[in-house]
Amino acid sequence: MTETNVKQKGAPKAAVKPVKIEKDEKLRIRIKLKAYDHKIIDQSVASIIDAVLRSGAFVKGPIPLPTEKHKYTVLKSTFVHKDSRDQYEMRIHKRLIDIVEPTAKTTEVLTNLNLPAGVDLEIKML
Repeated sequence: MTETNVKQKGAPKAAVKPVKIEKDEKLRIRIKLKAYDHKIIDQSVASIIDAVLRSGAFVKGPIPLPTEKHKYTVLKSTFVHKDSRDQYEMRIHKRLIDIVEPTAKTTEVLTNLNLPAGVDLEIKML
């Protein structure tokens, strides 16, 4: 019996959907950068993209992700004066870079990168 011949009461008409599986999925490298200073993260992104393009891979990005904002409120005095407070904010800037069709030279270039202090780099193979 085929799918069209089988009918059940109460079952939706399109209960089974075909799934397309691509055999030629391209290998990707996803790089996430985090930093407190937006100038440093932009310099790091520029150096990564320049190095990857020289190695012969394709780059998608940089994609700016939403900035995390952590706000802290601190009392100025120790005991009585609650109306006087200081507020501090810490921003974490994020960028996302996808490298499509990386070569062996691309992975070698990524491992030998010199990034400035304060930049967190997370690399995933997809």
